Amino acid sequence: MTINVGFIGLGAIGRPMALRLASDPAFDLVVYDVAPEPVAELVAAGARAADTVADCVVQTDVVCVMVRDDDQVRAIAAEIVACRWMSVVVVHSTIAPWTAVDLERMGLLVLDAPVSGGPMGAANGSLAIMVGGDTVAYATAEPVLERLGSTVVHAGELGAGTRMKLARNLIHFVSFTAVTEAQRLAEAADLDLLALGRVVRHTDAVTGGPGAIMHRETTAPLDEDDFWWAVFDHVRALGEKDLTYAIELAAALGIEVPLARLARANLAQGLGLQP
Repeated sequence: MTINVGFIGLGAIGRPMALRLASDPAFDLVVYDVAPEPVAELVAAGARAADTVADCVVQTDVVCVMVRDDDQVRAIAAEIVACRWMSVVVVHSTIAPWTAVDLERMGLLVLDAPVSGGPMGAANGSLAIMVGGDTVAYATAEPVLERLGSTVVHAGELGAGTRMKLARNLIHFVSFTAVTEAQRLAEAADLDLLALGRVVRHTDAVTGGPGAIMHRETTAPLDEDDFWWAVFDHVRALGEKDLTYAIELAAALGIEVPLARLARANLAQGLGLQP
């Protein structure tokens, strides 16, 4: 059975997401964006163009929203409410933790479903999609979500998808900040930063990067007879040793590395090895 889908917001990630839906005969797609160029591209790919948000929403089963920020999401939501058509509204934008609940109070049947994977993941369908909301609404939107992403997680109640995305991006951007600290150290040590970048990307692809330690269901302290105690105690020993050497190198070179010092101080407790 064909699913009628509206897609609002055809930017860097929304456009390739919508193109995946347009290429699949299981979906009858109508799109809306204020910019004419991506709309024309989607029409050429088989979608129909809507002149207004209302035209994009009416007669749809699911409406995907991928706009820039919280203010734009709320503005689109107000226009959808005015349509008086009860589609499942799937918000892919990364919004404030409380916005999805506010949208539900406006009268929408809403899922918060932010994505991770960027334009490349959107183009090849390998996005991770974190979803919060009602199980019935999720079941309605699930075929659409599975076309858009290769990892779709129903994280829980409304708002849970956004909370998971914010936790995931905390890792992302704290890691970026750590990278800038490491680059300053490497540059002062007369190293090739591009070569270092190749090494980091290679080894993260092999080991899983920061996600390699994310196999426990709790952050509670570990018992010494727990399987993970020995694993993480080894991680701690290596981490504290290498961080100490990096901090000593930074001191010799006159480089400040506050994240390295914080990481060394907090590593054992963070791994569950201390109360």
